[in-house]
Amino acid sequence: MKKLLLTLVLGSGILIANAQIEKLAGPRLGFVSISPGPLADFLHDGFDFEGKYGSTGAAFTTLYGWQWESRFADGGGEIVGIVEWIVLVGGMEKGMFLPSASSIIGARMDNGLELGVGPNLSLSGIGMVFGVGYNFKSGNLNLPINISVIPGRAMDETWDGTDYEYNSGTRIAVTLGFNMSR
Repeated sequence: MKKLLLTLVLGSGILIANAQIEKLAGPRLGFVSISPGPLADFLHDGFDFEGKYGSTGAAFTTLYGWQWESRFADGGGEIVGIVEWIVLVGGMEKGMFLPSASSIIGARMDNGLELGVGPNLSLSGIGMVFGVGYNFKSGNLNLPINISVIPGRAMDETWDGTDYEYNSGTRIAVTLGFNMSR
């Protein structure tokens, strides 16, 4: 009986604490510029990019996706901690499906300025994303605008006995979206 009572008390405490964490979600739209490298070559020439090794130049594509945000460490002060999950798809205007997912931990100041860092998973591999942005508020409506950078990585691969050294390409993205506070 004590275990059951303890389980119920702990369970209700967790539910009450979780109910007080503000959670937001909403669509994201934007664009990304990709520095010369294999990803930019792929965006320019599709699967016919072999042998280009960054010679096609930088690339540009649109982004579409969704963002989930949870606020934590909100002591009523000027700074609140945030965790964001952002799933984006790029390349659709070129007939391509280029997914990416990021998990970002950061902070938002009461003036709307936000910054964060976290891992990014995309077709070019795993990298770190660094972001800064501003959250415009109008009543319960939030309008976040963010700039993020995913640095390119120096890579070396062996293909058919030939060694290749290349940079995956730095990605700089601008996204905007909206969500509603409850």
